[in-house]
Amino acid sequence: MATSQSEKKMKILCLHGFRTSGSFLQKQISKWDPSIFSQFDLDFPDGKYPAGGKSEIEGIFPPPYFEWFQFDNDFTEYTNLEECISYLCDYITTRGPFDGFLGFSQGATLSALLLGYQAQGKVLKEHPPFKLFVSVSGSKFRDPIICDVAYKDIIKVKSVHFIGAKDWLKEPSEDLATAFDSPLIIRHPQGHTVPRLDEAATQQLRAWATEIFSYHSRILNGENHESEKGENKVDDEEEAKPEEVPNKTQVQQDGIGIEVNREVEAVNA
Repeated sequence: MATSQSEKKMKILCLHGFRTSGSFLQKQISKWDPSIFSQFDLDFPDGKYPAGGKSEIEGIFPPPYFEWFQFDNDFTEYTNLEECISYLCDYITTRGPFDGFLGFSQGATLSALLLGYQAQGKVLKEHPPFKLFVSVSGSKFRDPIICDVAYKDIIKVKSVHFIGAKDWLKEPSEDLATAFDSPLIIRHPQGHTVPRLDEAATQQLRAWATEIFSYHSRILNGENHESEKGENKVDDEEEAKPEEVPNKTQVQQDGIGIEVNREVEAVNA
């Protein structure tokens, strides 16, 4: 009954970084142990807009390249963001339902925004609540109008946040983690990249994903559980708490995903 098993898989929408592509993110994730997401269907769409400038992965990964939206030097003003949100909401509605997001840099930041907006009833009101989020080098938006809505309340979605010791978005990534309820933090020694995972990180991520899928399966089987209320936490003993983060750092024009040159090393690492 292969069809039945496929229907029971959870679906994750995977959003790539600035001026890359869905295929590039798929390549980046492929270095993770395939058993981690074996019970999940991963969807890797391309950004709504063609890259409006040079991509740092030119010569390393073939074009075309895309971006989700554009922004100013301070990352406080955005162009085509509302159009991008509408595009993704339509994609989610027509291709879904989806159970959660996985995102790198600009894709992670955008994913967190959609999670916060849904929780506040701003978007995807008819779509089932999302259950999970994998963030790699994500950050918050800086526009106060957006922040007052998206991060108004703690986002009650199971989340894991990869934070690199050498990532120029390290502090913004830590700040994003504080927007979520009981986030799992997985630290790595690399920079702005989808990191290659050591055995300990692989075990943490696999346990996190397995717990979420197991709960999902029990729900499908009609069992009653209280984990939506917070009792059934993922890997509580190993779960890292985000450290207190200093004031937000300035996000430069290269920001939110364009600095792919720092993560290109991981493509062939």
